[in-house]
Amino acid sequence: MLVEPVYFPIIGLARTVFALQGLKFTVNGDENIPATGGAVIAINHTGYMDFTYAGLPARTSKRYIRFMAKKEVFDNPVGGPIMRALKHIPVDRSAGADSFSEAVNRLRQGELVGVYPEATISRSFELKEFKSGAARMAIEANVPIIPMAIWGAQRVWTKGHPKRMGRTNTPVSIEVGAPIQPYEPASALTEELHSTMSALLLEAQKDYVHEPGGYWVPARLGGSAPTLEEANALDRAEAEAKAARRSQK
Repeated sequence: MLVEPVYFPIIGLARTVFALQGLKFTVNGDENIPATGGAVIAINHTGYMDFTYAGLPARTSKRYIRFMAKKEVFDNPVGGPIMRALKHIPVDRSAGADSFSEAVNRLRQGELVGVYPEATISRSFELKEFKSGAARMAIEANVPIIPMAIWGAQRVWTKGHPKRMGRTNTPVSIEVGAPIQPYEPASALTEELHSTMSALLLEAQKDYVHEPGGYWVPARLGGSAPTLEEANALDRAEAEAKAARRSQK
């Protein structure tokens, strides 16, 4: 694949930042990223930086991932031009059909498209319920889904906690699963994706050292993060508050 004039140096800059932060990556399954052709890269969402780590396995085959990100990121005067130069895909939640069509077109053109099936960061750091968009895109474009689980990203920067962008020597584990070929119905494919990513997440956590009571550690593993049920309640309350503010404008 040709070197991209913006993406390639951005990757180099990111790797320099990772080195300065002392991040220690363990990547398994990068051979599952196809060397050519389109594929949906489905990633769990625990922090604001996990998409930057998700691109690392794709570099083994010298591929670039076009991430779907909320439109507000593209509206930022600093981040917006960079996101557009990297050919990422804006998602306007009030007009989701447009971003879906663009993603399908990119997949048909042989691109890798990165998506978060959970849609939002998981405060519990467990897998939330999945939206069906990743499955529907794969079915429509007739491309595989590559499941990926990242663990440790939440320690760098996650929702509700201060960012830790200095030299923290944080370990980050990345597990890439075998391609899942598309089939209908999308609901069944989504269930298989969730099950597969759950197994990958457990694998990423297996040898990871977890701090007892740590805010970044799931309750299941002895941490102080909310349970999935508690986190879902927090998400609902936040969504209701946002809707109330919009209605007052």
